[in-house]
Parts: sequence; C-alpha cells; structure tokens
Amino acid sequence: MHEHDHKEETLASSTESKKDSCCSSTACHTPVAKPIVILKKIESPAHTDCCSHEHSGTTESKSDPVEVPADAHSVRYRIDNMDCPTEERLIRNKLEAMSGIKKLDFNLLDRELTVYHQLDDDLVIAKALKAIDMAPQLLDAGVSSVPVMPALDTKKKILLAVSGIAALAAEILAWLTGQDTSWYILLIACVSIFSIGLPILKKGWIALSNFTMNIYFLMSIAVAGAMVIGKWPEAAMVVFLFAVAEAIEALSLERARHAIKSLTALAPETAEVKQGEIWQELPVVQVTLGSLIRVRTGARVPLDAQVSFGRAALNQAPITGESLPVDKQSGDPLYAGSIVTDGIVEAIVTATVGESTLARIATAIQNAQSQRAPTQRFVDQFAHYYTPAVVILAAAVAILGPLLMGGTWSSWLYEALVLLVIACPCALVISTPITVVSGLAAAARHGILIKGGAYLEGGRLLKAVALDKTGTLTQGKPVLTDAFTVSDMAIDQALLIAASLDENSTHPVAKALVMGWKDRQPTAKTLPVDDFAVLHGRGVKGSVAGQNWHLGNHYLVEELGVCSPELESRLFALENAGKTVIVLCSGTHPVAIFAVADTIRAESIQAIAALKALGVHSVMLTGDNMATAQSIAGEIGIEDARGNLLPEDKQTAVAELKTQYGAVGMVGDGVNDAPALARADIGIAMGAAGTATALETADVAIMDDDPRKIADFISLSHRTGRILKQNITLALGIKVVFLVLALSGHATLWMAVFADMGASLLVVFNGLRLLNTHADQIVNRTY
Repeated sequence: MHEHDHKEETLASSTESKKDSCCSSTACHTPVAKPIVILKKIESPAHTDCCSHEHSGTTESKSDPVEVPADAHSVRYRIDNMDCPTEERLIRNKLEAMSGIKKLDFNLLDRELTVYHQLDDDLVIAKALKAIDMAPQLLDAGVSSVPVMPALDTKKKILLAVSGIAALAAEILAWLTGQDTSWYILLIACVSIFSIGLPILKKGWIALSNFTMNIYFLMSIAVAGAMVIGKWPEAAMVVFLFAVAEAIEALSLERARHAIKSLTALAPETAEVKQGEIWQELPVVQVTLGSLIRVRTGARVPLDAQVSFGRAALNQAPITGESLPVDKQSGDPLYAGSIVTDGIVEAIVTATVGESTLARIATAIQNAQSQRAPTQRFVDQFAHYYTPAVVILAAAVAILGPLLMGGTWSSWLYEALVLLVIACPCALVISTPITVVSGLAAAARHGILIKGGAYLEGGRLLKAVALDKTGTLTQGKPVLTDAFTVSDMAIDQALLIAASLDENSTHPVAKALVMGWKDRQPTAKTLPVDDFAVLHGRGVKGSVAGQNWHLGNHYLVEELGVCSPELESRLFALENAGKTVIVLCSGTHPVAIFAVADTIRAESIQAIAALKALGVHSVMLTGDNMATAQSIAGEIGIEDARGNLLPEDKQTAVAELKTQYGAVGMVGDGVNDAPALARADIGIAMGAAGTATALETADVAIMDDDPRKIADFISLSHRTGRILKQNITLALGIKVVFLVLALSGHATLWMAVFADMGASLLVVFNGLRLLNTHADQIVNRTY
C-alpha cells in the first residue's frame, strides 16, 4: 500500500459545471483555489455529579464540552491505591466538594489523576487525597507516566493463600463440629480475616466516614455484621472471596493496560545518528529536528523521519494496521515504531520524540480511555440510586423482619447482610470500562484510532456515511489513463511533445501527464521548448523544433477553432467517464488526445459493499463536476453522488443527511473536510498517520488509506454493543436469581460473595474477549 497523499481536490475538470457541449471542461492547467477551513475540536469529558464514575469512554457530546477557566492551574498525581471506579468515586466525593476544584480527569489504567483548580496552594489537594488513603505522588508536568506496580505482588499472593487456607479450614471445622464460635474456629477465622481483610475494612471505614456507599462499605458491613452474630467462618470466607475477586479484576485491568501500552511503547530508546563523519548511538530524547539517522534491517524506526538515501521495506502494522510491508525510498516518510524488514535507509528526523505519530497515538488513546462511554454514564446513574435503595431494603429486612414475620433478630440480620452482598453493583460497574478499553485497544491494533467510548459505541448507530471522493475512495493522485492520436503523428512522439510542454508545471494534471510519459519512455529525454507561455484557464503553448504547439483543455480547442463533431464526441465520452481531457494541437488541427483521472482504490468497491451489508447508506461528496462524480460512484457501487461541492457545501450536505437518515458519519482527510467532519455525528479521517491535523480533528482516525476499515469500525462497534448488553444482562440476571434465593432463605453469605465474584469475573472475561479480535472477526475478510 502506498502512503497517504495530500489530496488536491481541484483537478482540472473538477471546479465548474459544463457550460455547453463544446466547452464542457475547465482549465486543465489552472487550478481554482478553494477555501480551506481547519477546525480543531477541543473536547473533554463532561463534568459529572459526585456519584458518577469516569473510566473508559468519551466526551458527553460534541456540543457539550467541559470548559476549564483560562486562569485555572493543573496538577497531576500518581495514585497507586486507585484500582477501579470505586476509588474514583471516592476521590470525586472528596475533591469535588472543595471550593476551587474545576475539573477532574481520571486515567485508571495508568492510575493518574489530573486536577484543574483555582486554588492558591495545591497542597490542600494532596492533603485531601491522603485523608482518604490514596497516597498521591506528584508528577511533574510533561513527565511520562511512572511504571504501574504489578496488580498482585508476592506479598499479596502469600497473604491471599494464607487467608484462603484459613477460611476453608474454619468452614470445614464449623461444619464438622456444628459450632461457629469455638475458640479455635474463631482464631483461624481471625487469621483469614486480618491477613488479607484489613485493607478492605480500612477502605470501608474511609467510605463510611466520607458518606460514600461503595463496595468496600457494603462488604465491611457484611463482615462486621457476620462477626457480631457469631458467623465467623462465613465472615472469613466473605473476606477471602472478595479479595480473590479484587485480585482478578486488578489483573484484568492490568491486561487491558498492557494491551494499550504494547501499542505505544514500540519506538526504541536510542537512535543511530550521524555526528560529523561517524555514526553514533544517542538517546532519542537528545536527537533534534533535521538530524540524520540510519535504520538497518530488523531495527525499529526511532523517530518520525523522511528517507534521504536508500531503499527498504517496512512493517508499519503497529502504526497503520497494514499487514504487508511498505516499500520506502527517497522522499517517503518513516514512522517511529515501524520495523525495517529488508534494506537500510538514512533519513532526516521530522519530529522529536514527543511529537511523533506514535506519541500522538499514545496521547489520543490515553485521552480516549480516561473518559466515559454512554453505557458507563447509564450504569453510573443506575448505581447512584440502586446502592442506597439496597441499603435501605436491607435495613428494612433487619428491622421489620422479626417484628412482622417473627424469628430471631440475628437470623433476620443475617438475611439483611446476604442482601447487601448480593446487591453489590461491582460487576455492573466494572463491566463497561473493561469492555470499552478492550475495544479501543483492538481497534488501535488494526490501525483504527477511536477517540473514546462514545464513538466506539456510536458507530453501530450510524445509518449513513458520507465519503469524500479524492483520497478516500480514489488514490488522490491523477494518472495518465488514455493517450491516442487524431492525426498521422505517432502517439509516442505526440506524448513526448506534450511532456516537454508540461515538464516544468506543478499542476497535478500536468505532472500526471509527464509521469505517464516517463512510464512509457523511461530512457527518453524531453525536448527543449521555446517561447513558452501559460494560457490561464486554458493550458500552455510553446515552440518545439521550430513548430508552434498548444496543449490544453476544451476551452482552448474551441478558441483555436479546431473543434469538430468527431473530436467533440471523443472528448464528451472521456469527460462523461470522469476524466480530465488534454488536447495537443498544432497551428491548424488537433494532433493527440490525452486523458487524466484520479484512479479508484482497489479496496473501495469492497468497502462500499461491506457498508451496504451493514445496512449503512453510502453517499459520495466531491468538488468534482457531476459527470465525474456519477462515473466514479457508479464504478464503486454508490447510488447517491453529489458534486461541485466546496468544503462548506459538504458541511451542509452532512446536515441534510442527518435530517434524512439520523446518525451520520463523515469520512475525509481531516483538512479540507474539517467542517463536515465536525458537523457529522462521527468524523472519520483517512490516512491519519501522515497528518497531525487528522488526529486532532477526527473522532475516528484510520491510520492508513484502506476504506474497508470504515466498515471494520462499524462492525467492531456492533460487537462492542452486543458485549456491553450481555454484561449488563449477566450482572443483573445473576443478582436477581440470588436475590430470590436470599429472600426465600436459601442463600448464605459466602454464596452471595461467590455469586458477586462470579458475575464480576464473567463480565470481565467477556469484555476482554474484544482484545482477541482479529481482522477477519471484525468483517468476514482478511487484509
């Protein structure tokens, strides 16, 4: 696959409609300038109430950004005790109540918190975090994340093993003896509880003292209540099973963390740099712009650069998701993290270590996973009301049970404790973050950078997709497609004369003609041209070997008075096929006809077919005239093609499509198409590896030029949506079953914890399935 070409929307025939049958094309050598509007969307997760969580997702909406005051300061902390959304909620409750706190950004995978504030002294923030046992560690601005400690170190493993053995022993002894309060059973149970349960009980006390009803609060109440009524073995089993569930969830988050890190920690830490006359290994942080680096076979490219010497094949899969190596030669870009599979190149550094494409991808992924998805917002709101309601229900069971139904206070208190444990929303809360992060990682692995969970979920809602033509469905680079004579002159000689006239032109049509000549006559040289002149809006003229020649468009043919019905018929046929026509004329008659066209990408037909299979309506938007638009649309299977559009016209077209179909996606290059991308529900930029603008403006960035990945993104969104629904159904369904068992008196405390742990594990492992998504699982094809 070739690299992304910055498209030139204004090919010769593409800026005006046909005026009449003999003057239907525009000037082939004078491009018509179009206004370029570049919009940069700046979005942040919306501010939520103190009982909501943010983990992996995205902005609340395109129209609802969080605004941080211009005079606000920011401070970043590493929080090693922040393992899941439960701790996040506790931090929110503590900090958001403080005057001067404007916004909190959480990155649970890296255990980082960024606080935007208007405080005179930010030490009060650290003090507040220490008060809830979060152990904040201040991170300097610009410093990369500190490595995260393992979720389960050796000490935790030993304590977990001791707790498990002791809890099991206490249960067996209680069952054999029929007693729960014998001194030796109590002693063994205490070993189990206090070996692994002290951190849990401490977190429960902190939650209670900060008026936060979280999982630690519920579990602490359950354990304390069980000990009060003499159920020591069950209290020990509750602590152990909950600790196991915590450990497994932490390991699952660690796996998701590693999946994200593996996508971005690809560039080597050193580079081979030319220093004077010698090559020397230097840390990449010391390599400056313009430095000359060398990359050998088997090595990774350390920094973004442009090849200055040599040829090589590179594996760009870590950046673009392309499965096949890409050939590179002088002038081609290299991306940090890509691997040289064959050859050796010297290249000039074009971006420092923090500004490389890989670094921008890392930043985008981090921003994406630190925000909230729509399902996450729903779950947060549900848990906000659900947990207090369950606590009230449990209290009612404990108090009203013996008064209304009879029985002992201890037995009804036990049933209330079982209710508390069963009703814990842990599985529900953890299910969405794991699934969304796994989906983001799976997409990035295939060269699709999704800016957050809202877009990952929103892809399945798209009913129509508007696609820009040039550079998206076509190569974005015109090539010579036709060359034939209308006189006695040999076509090779006519092409040589035309190439000589166009050799010094920078217009894409002229360059395509010259390249076409070079491909046909690689060893030939152009002829000298005298009296050269540009005929604005029509073409060029000059003298070759003493004979005057004109090379230009339909207007020029008409002006010279050499247009005939036969010539008109040929030109009309080529133009209706979407091609730009150039005519070589002597002083009295036309000599040869050349046609240039932007060729269709080989993958475009498959891309449109895949969108149709997903029930998504495809629309092509282009600045080309309608004849060109309809011709290309017909070839690739698009029924709705709209031409003669400026960037602002594309924005209007997207608005019309939203009215007609509902949710609409827009696919473009992120530059000319920025207004339309911003107007769409989801803006998708193609070839984003080659442009920083696309990474900034788009909601979804396809790193290479493969339009089939548009359908891949939508298919992955459907799969993510199915898993999210499965997780919510599993989490609630299991709880309903055990709730019925509890109310009927058939559930025990350790069974309730086991059910909660089982539900948590099911939803976590179900969500992690997205990490194993392969290309042929997204769409039934192989790259």
